[in-house]
Amino acid sequence: MNHLSPSVPAREPPLSHGVAPGLERATARKMKRGKLDIDATLDLHGHTQSAAFQALAGFLERAAKDGRRAVRVITGKGSRSGGRLGVLQGQVPAWLNEMPMRQWVNAFSYAAAQDGGTGALYILVKRRKSSTG
Repeated sequence: MNHLSPSVPAREPPLSHGVAPGLERATARKMKRGKLDIDATLDLHGHTQSAAFQALAGFLERAAKDGRRAVRVITGKGSRSGGRLGVLQGQVPAWLNEMPMRQWVNAFSYAAAQDGGTGALYILVKRRKSSTG
């Protein structure tokens, strides 16, 4: 589903599971191992693609404005034949690389097994830039 979002500006390198250019190694390791303190969770089970896109964009925008650092998004694994990814499981990482979401996302990775495994993502939210001096 195409949401006619502009592509990521050239200065923002693309993100993929556990690959985040510029992220501190220790933080990346904590994220991959599920050792982050999760500040908020969004469950997208039962959402259409359009509703999921809108919910995810709003969730990430609020997380960034509220200063939340690590969030979890549950996509579900979907029930696809032949081992293919569920629709949202495949779409959400693509959306995280598109505007408007890319502006709020620093990194993402599959969740640890106890937090949903490949049916969930940890997302590190970018820190807000100070508007003072």
